[in-house]
Amino acid sequence: MRLILLSGGSGKRLWPLSNNSRSKQFLKLLPDGQEPYKQISMIQRVWQQLHKANLAERTIVSTSKSQVDMIKSQLGSDIPLIIEPSRRDTYPAIVLASLYLYSVEGVKPDEVVAFVPVDIYAEEKFFHHLNTLENIVQYSNADLALVGIQPTFPSEKYGYIVPDISHMTDLGEGYRKVSYFTEKPNREKARHLLTEGALWNGGVFAFKLGYILNHIKKQGMQLNYNEMIKQFTRLPKNSFDYEVVEKTKNIVVTPYKGKWKDLGTWDTLTEEMDTPLIGKGSISFDCQNVHVINELDIPVSVLGLSNLVVAVNPDGILVTDKEASPRVKEIANQFEERPKYEERRWGWYRVLDYTNNDSTEVLTKRIGITASKNLSYQKHFHRSEVWVIISGTGLFVLNDKIWEVKPGDVLQIPVGASHGIKAITDLEIIEVQTGIELIEEDIVRIFMTWEEVEAYCTHVARE
Repeated sequence: MRLILLSGGSGKRLWPLSNNSRSKQFLKLLPDGQEPYKQISMIQRVWQQLHKANLAERTIVSTSKSQVDMIKSQLGSDIPLIIEPSRRDTYPAIVLASLYLYSVEGVKPDEVVAFVPVDIYAEEKFFHHLNTLENIVQYSNADLALVGIQPTFPSEKYGYIVPDISHMTDLGEGYRKVSYFTEKPNREKARHLLTEGALWNGGVFAFKLGYILNHIKKQGMQLNYNEMIKQFTRLPKNSFDYEVVEKTKNIVVTPYKGKWKDLGTWDTLTEEMDTPLIGKGSISFDCQNVHVINELDIPVSVLGLSNLVVAVNPDGILVTDKEASPRVKEIANQFEERPKYEERRWGWYRVLDYTNNDSTEVLTKRIGITASKNLSYQKHFHRSEVWVIISGTGLFVLNDKIWEVKPGDVLQIPVGASHGIKAITDLEIIEVQTGIELIEEDIVRIFMTWEEVEAYCTHVARE
C-alpha cells in the first residue's frame, strides 16, 4: 500500500499565526513527546507517528508550491513531494497524486493507495489502524474504503458516515457497508445519528489505484502526470467527497475507536498544548484556562482573566474568548496582506517595516538562517539590498567572490548583483530592500546549493 499525506490547505481559523503560506499544520505548538519542553507542529507529529507505524517509507506528501520550503524546513530536505501548481482542493490533489504514482513511479493499478489529511491529531494506534486498509479494500472488493471515528459526543463540526445496519455482520471483518453521508448536522440531528451507529468522517480515502484511473479516463483526461500539471487549473475546484465519494455506491468504512480530534480552532488546539505560555510574557496566578502564544520580542501579560486565547505575531494580535474562537475566520478574511512572518527551508524571516514613498518601496526584514543552511545564489533587477550581520558567522558571496562575515559587517548588494550567503553558525541579518517594485517574482536563482556556488566560484577564480 502507498500512502499520500495531503498538505495543501491554507487554514485561517488560527489567525494571526496561520496564513496562506503558513497553514495550521506548521505551527509549533504541540508537545514533542520525545524531548521535554520542546514544541513541534502537527505535520512533524504525524510524520513521527507514520515512522512508528512503519508507513513513512511508503508515504509521499502532496502539497502546494507555497508550502514546499516549510515542509522541507520541518521534515527534511529529502522528503518526497508531489507539488500542486496551485491550491485548489482535495479532488484535484488526489487526481494529480494518483497520476504521479501511475505514470512517474510506475505503481500498478491493482495496488491500494490511501490518502490521509495532514492535520490529524490522534493516538499512535490510529496510524497502525491505517495499515488495515489494504486488506479491507482487497477483501471487501469495495471501490472505496473510509475510516470512521467512533463519536464521543454529538458534534456539529464533523461530517458523519452512516453504516448500513443490514450489513452489521461485516464488523467481524473490520468494516461495514456505508449507507449514506451527512455533512455537519445540528445537535439534535447529530444525537439521532449516534443512535444509528454513525461515525465521524475521518477524511481518509483508500482504493485500488485503478479505480481512480478509470474515473480520470471517464472524464476524458489522459493518464499522464506531466499533462495533468498543464491542465491542473481546469480540474473542478471541489472536494474529493463531492466529486467522487458521494457518487460512489460500493463503499465500506472501518471503525476506529480512540482519541482523534480536529485541531482547527484555538479552543481545541490549546487543549492539547502542554504549556499555557509560549514566548515572552506572563499569566497571573488568578487566571483560569488562559493560553498566550507570543512570537514577538515584546512581553505580553494577562491579569485576572479566564477562558482566553491571546495570539500575537507580526501579522496581528488576537484576543478571544475560547468559546468564540471558531469565529476567527470571519475576521481573518478582512486582512488580506502579505504574511509578515514565514518559515523557509533555510530558516525564517520577519517583516519589520514597509514604506512606499514617491514610487520607491523600502522593506526591512529580520532574517534567521540555520547553521549549515544557505540562501540561494540569486540576483534582482528592480531592487538593491543592504545586509547588516547582527549575530552569527557565515560565508557571503557577491559577484562570484566569497568571504567570511561576522556581526557588525555591512554588505552592499547593488541592483543586478549576484549574491548569496551560507550560515556557519546560526546567523541573523537585518535586510533593507529598496526599489521600484519589491515582489518575490523579482528573483533570478542561479544556484540553490552552496556546493554549486563554491564549485562555480572556484572555477571562475582559476580562469
